[in-house]
Amino acid sequence: MAVDKRSSRLGVLAMVSVLLLGALGTRIWFLQGVQQQDYQARVTAAKTRTVLVPPERGRIFDAKGRVLADNQRILTVTVEWSVIRNKPKARAALFERLSGPLGVPVSELERRYNSSLYSTLLPLPLKEDVAEDVVTYLKERSEDYPGIDVSEEWRRVYPYAPLASHVIGYLGSITAETLADYQRQGYNRNERVGQFGVELSLEPTLHGTWGQRVLEVDAAGNIVRELEDQAVLPVAGNDVQLSVDLELQQYAEQALETQLTARRNLPPELQAKNPIDPKKDGKERVYSSSTLWGESEFVPYKAPAGSVVVLDHSNGQVLAMASYPTFDNRWQGAGISGEKYNQLFPAKNPDGTKIDPDQSILVNRAVQGRYNLGSTIKPFIAWSAMHSGLIDANTQFLDEGTYTLESIDPADCYEKGGIAKCVFKNATSPNTGKPATYGPVTVESALAVSSDAFFYKLGEQFYITPGLRNELKADLQRFGFGADSGIQLPFEWDGRIPDDAVKKELVDKGVLAKNEAPRLVVGDSVQVAIGQGLMAATPLQIANAYATIGNGGFLMQPQIVKAIYAPLTPDKGPALADLEAGTMVQAFERPIIKDSLEMPPQIREPIVAGLKRVILGKGTYYPSSFYHTTTGELLFRTYPYSSLPIAGKTGTAQGAANYPWNDSSVFGAFSLDDSQPYTVVAYLEKAGYGSKAAAPVVKCVFSALAGRTAMDPVLVSDPLDLNSTVAAPSRSLADSTCLAGTDYSIKD
Repeated sequence: MAVDKRSSRLGVLAMVSVLLLGALGTRIWFLQGVQQQDYQARVTAAKTRTVLVPPERGRIFDAKGRVLADNQRILTVTVEWSVIRNKPKARAALFERLSGPLGVPVSELERRYNSSLYSTLLPLPLKEDVAEDVVTYLKERSEDYPGIDVSEEWRRVYPYAPLASHVIGYLGSITAETLADYQRQGYNRNERVGQFGVELSLEPTLHGTWGQRVLEVDAAGNIVRELEDQAVLPVAGNDVQLSVDLELQQYAEQALETQLTARRNLPPELQAKNPIDPKKDGKERVYSSSTLWGESEFVPYKAPAGSVVVLDHSNGQVLAMASYPTFDNRWQGAGISGEKYNQLFPAKNPDGTKIDPDQSILVNRAVQGRYNLGSTIKPFIAWSAMHSGLIDANTQFLDEGTYTLESIDPADCYEKGGIAKCVFKNATSPNTGKPATYGPVTVESALAVSSDAFFYKLGEQFYITPGLRNELKADLQRFGFGADSGIQLPFEWDGRIPDDAVKKELVDKGVLAKNEAPRLVVGDSVQVAIGQGLMAATPLQIANAYATIGNGGFLMQPQIVKAIYAPLTPDKGPALADLEAGTMVQAFERPIIKDSLEMPPQIREPIVAGLKRVILGKGTYYPSSFYHTTTGELLFRTYPYSSLPIAGKTGTAQGAANYPWNDSSVFGAFSLDDSQPYTVVAYLEKAGYGSKAAAPVVKCVFSALAGRTAMDPVLVSDPLDLNSTVAAPSRSLADSTCLAGTDYSIKD
């Protein structure tokens, strides 16, 4: 008899159904109960967008509270994306109507629309800093300008521009190259960020903390409403006080520009002497730096650029840092066209060639300049020689105008038809037209008259003495050369102390001729000893090294930030902050000592004595009837030494082809009064001898620091002239008497 299995099958199906329904019910319970909050959060997140709100940027003050960088409320005209996105005809018509009232070309409005730098969750900004009457006009005609709105934003202003523009810097849009990095930090695409100077290096400190707006959006991404209860207010950025004294900064900038202008406009007889090449075409013919000068006897100095650095050598604070050519940092926020910007800050000449680097404006030469030191390196060579035991203060050398290498076989010398340069000469005496001869010299007198021959010998001895070749490099590093100083400014160059690896790299890159040995030779060491050849540094590094001698042997980390203040420091006058009413968050007045060098009296005193003689005089007699002045005594006869005693050193760095019009001028000096611990260095490119171009600038700055030369008061700037064709107006000393000296002092 057949068994009816239908009932059992139905039972199995019923059981499976119960299990499936149970599993489904359990899942529904799990989703609606256990995971309800998680899924609701996902749905809510899909419906909302969080937009970061930039805070008010921190302000920047000088050492006395003058407001160097401030914020100003401005009106910005915007348009809703929904009105213009994917609607080319409507967008074109709207932009055409807006172009007139806003004074913005349609092409610029289209550029903003197509740019990837603006968030699509916020209205597209069409023009910043719009006048009230224009805003009123647009609002009264809202039917003609659909989607147009006005928002309040901050604009960065620089009340004392163009003073200290290289130090302060400026803001700019986030570039495509930096967008990803800034977005990782939380920035909006359309924020303006630091691009140069302190604005860049202290961007995180100045920026502040974002607030947030939470927007509800529909499926198409259009904004439905703003969730006010979830909004977070932004927190303003911290204020930054610099160590720079704007009055001294202004004076340094004026002195630098005044002297460079003067060097460019010397009368012919004081310009660079044009040398004669008796080998050219078999007859005497004068070199020419330009077809403009033909075969004239003298060639004008180009004197295109330079820098001045003033340090407090007791703590490493930067009191002034001038760089020329300079610029007005208000241009970067003036909303000018690209064509206008290229006119002010050209990267290329009209014919498409690269602009002469001498004319580069957006370069802070104090920290980016790559310069030979000339004879200003000699105090550090002397220290290393005495510190290593190579010589002592009484070691004497007979300087007869030249030095012949002792480590080269005479048969290998040029003079014998060989391939090595063996004879090195002193600077030419203006009285004899031959290498100056100083007679018996020690460290002190060699520094005073700047005897190259004395230091040529030291350079060779460092090279050939076992264990000392690397000692010189190590000692120069201890004075801060060959490494960035650590100052709170961007783009600082490390400098260069030559060694085998450095020279090989320069040869491999084609900087040096291919026939150059890819390693140091004795001639390289000899050149380093007088600040020529492969050795290079920035003016800040030179100043920091002189400060190390000035303070008795402490290499400081230069600091340009004096203090950080809590946000929104109150004012006590126009462009003047009330620092006493502010809240200091962090002070930087304690020096950061990077190294402590041994400066016992038997080493420091002969160096300082030699540098004092540079200022005060007492040269050498050789032959006995002929007096050689020290390199600065004629210039500094009018300096008020009793008010602020100083010691210093001249330097002349030879330029391309050793033509004298390519010589650059440098002078470094430090105060001998511990109550006025100043170090000043000036570097003037292609401006001639150290005693004639840079030294007068340092003399003026020290005279001002001593209170013997008046400095102009610092005034709030006039409005920026948008019709100007120069990056910054010319400025000069009201009284340039302090620059006056004599033109009979020797080369360096």
